[in-house]
Amino acid sequence: MSNRVIICEASEIITTGLYDIIQGMADCDVVARMDNPDDLSEKVLSCDANIVIVNPNLLGYTGRNLPQQLAKDHPQLTVIALVTNYIDPSTLKAFHGVIEINDTKLKIINKLNQLAQDNDKQDKSDDVDLSKREIDVLVAVAKGMMNKEIADEMNISIHTVISHRKNITRKTGIKSVSGLTVYALLNNLIDETEVYK
Repeated sequence: MSNRVIICEASEIITTGLYDIIQGMADCDVVARMDNPDDLSEKVLSCDANIVIVNPNLLGYTGRNLPQQLAKDHPQLTVIALVTNYIDPSTLKAFHGVIEINDTKLKIINKLNQLAQDNDKQDKSDDVDLSKREIDVLVAVAKGMMNKEIADEMNISIHTVISHRKNITRKTGIKSVSGLTVYALLNNLIDETEVYK
């Protein structure tokens, strides 16, 4: 199935360049271009989109929860940050991935392909059966804790922590810490205020 992409970016120059790159991909189609995120959720529904690329600068303070809200309302959706200038790394944790303004065409294509594959894996693992201890470890990882800190806090060995993390990755199909953080946020295992800045 081809990926249906919405681009949300105020700059027409940037939008046009990104549009040309995505339209050149075999399995991607840009179904909408927006210059603000006001009706983004409705547009995702009406266009049956599964990828949204949005500039975090457009979200402002009041819209900073939009990536989590979109992913919660539309579980099939991959939300990607389009970074055109410096954005606080803690803000970017809410997104499934990041496209930088200076990324090459090939890099953008590779990122989109990888993120679409990751989302497919996550869809297949929606009914993930994590143990109570695995959930505890997942929450600790999402909060930014290192293996040793987790081991100390839970009174278990580092080897046990690593074993739990391997099981979490196997069951969820998610390898990156940022991916696990998004997973924890979407499944209401943690609140965004608990994510280390």
